[in-house]
Amino acid sequence: MTISAPKRLAALTLGAAFVFAACSSGATPSPSAAASSAPGESPAASDGSSMTLPAPPTGDVTLLGSGATFPAPLYNQWVETYGQSYANIRIDYQAIGSGGGIKAITEQTVDFGASDAPMKDEEVAALPAGTTVLHVPMALGAVVVIYNVPGVTDLQLDDANLAGLFLGTIKTWDDPAIAANNPGVTLPSTPVTVVHRSDGSGTTNAFTTFLDAVSAEWSAQVGKGKEVNWPTGIGAQGNDGVAGGVKQTDGAVGYVELNYATAANIASAKVKNADGNFVAGSTAGVTAAADDAAPDFPADFRQAPIINGAGPDTYPIASYTYLLVYQDQKDATKGQALVSYMAWCLTNGQAAEEALGYAPLPAAVQQKSLDLLHTITSGGSPIWP
Repeated sequence: MTISAPKRLAALTLGAAFVFAACSSGATPSPSAAASSAPGESPAASDGSSMTLPAPPTGDVTLLGSGATFPAPLYNQWVETYGQSYANIRIDYQAIGSGGGIKAITEQTVDFGASDAPMKDEEVAALPAGTTVLHVPMALGAVVVIYNVPGVTDLQLDDANLAGLFLGTIKTWDDPAIAANNPGVTLPSTPVTVVHRSDGSGTTNAFTTFLDAVSAEWSAQVGKGKEVNWPTGIGAQGNDGVAGGVKQTDGAVGYVELNYATAANIASAKVKNADGNFVAGSTAGVTAAADDAAPDFPADFRQAPIINGAGPDTYPIASYTYLLVYQDQKDATKGQALVSYMAWCLTNGQAAEEALGYAPLPAAVQQKSLDLLHTITSGGSPIWP
């Protein structure tokens, strides 16, 4: 069964093409995030020095992209801001899920893809011969557990609770295992209904990576990835589809990116972290996770979801979201527009993220991403030397 989200929530996925503009900078807010620059201004680099962004082309350019629903609300905001200064750069983005973004960049039907899950080795191997795709981190987000339990506005869940709910072994909300983590809360005997993604999803990848790490039973029966064989529940398309399905169904539980829970006004559970504290999903909790993991950021930029990072306030399910771009651009003008746009995203745009429920990049990762843009070429020559 597939759930259709209500119109208000469906608008969040931006399933139809929208004009897509700008991104951001710094997660422990770097100087460029702290003082947001308007499009066209020179931002500060991560070390605080002045920095000149690559210029966009002067003629009209249209870039096509598709992929993750996780960052779609943020991308929509960037569109509006970036377009105020660079109306000649039109970026049409289809929010179809991370799996769709990887498929599109592999089949070369788009100018860029978007995914919250880094490409697997076998997906990289499936790229056309001679093609290199770069993973450029743009932002971070929390995957939160949303629920619709009549009369319950504050809920705490540990590893065993989450594994039991999504395995289908916890069948009602008054189960003793949940009650033990919620003293003083009156839990109803309402049956549990799991709502999960029906499409290939980076949000699913992050959530199942968490379950795989904390539950031996989940690891043995289900595993992790953008798509898994769910033991129970009903499927819904996109983050907004899951949010809509949970909101429509008494007793439902699901998982979405933080922004979708906030926009749909759906309760999300506090999840027990590695330090033993129950914490709500928040940009601060994601920033703490990213800062803890930043020293081990991989050389190929394919950072797995950040699960159970250290720290008393760290949120235990955090994920980067990436733009996937061809290292060598066949069309030099499009390449110039794409590099200019992404550089803006990695600097001037970062300050927009927290208000939308996303965390900016850690300063060290921001700088790595900017350095990566200098390796993008057209005909073998750097677009941004």
